[in-house]
Amino acid sequence: MNLSEVKGILDEVKLRRIDEPEELGYELRRAIRHAEIFTHGTDEENQQMTEELLQREKMTPEIATKITDVRPMSKDEIRAIYAKERFTLVDEDLEAILDIVLRG
Repeated sequence: MNLSEVKGILDEVKLRRIDEPEELGYELRRAIRHAEIFTHGTDEENQQMTEELLQREKMTPEIATKITDVRPMSKDEIRAIYAKERFTLVDEDLEAILDIVLRG
């Protein structure tokens, strides 16, 4: 689940709780604020980007989601996302991923 999907769910929870006399809890307010600040693009755009990334070799659903959420702007940022993986990306792979992100 990418961050824009989480934001959508949190927005629904927030709307349902508006009529309740209780104030939103601290954790819920922080989660909503985080999602508002760090969400890039729409749900549809993010889903499309994730699907396009998944067509690449050496791409897992977790990494595709992380790239969609973070939107790395350089090869070094992409390398940082892949740092824990057991393989390294060649320059061609980095360029292709960066191209997908920059178009998205």
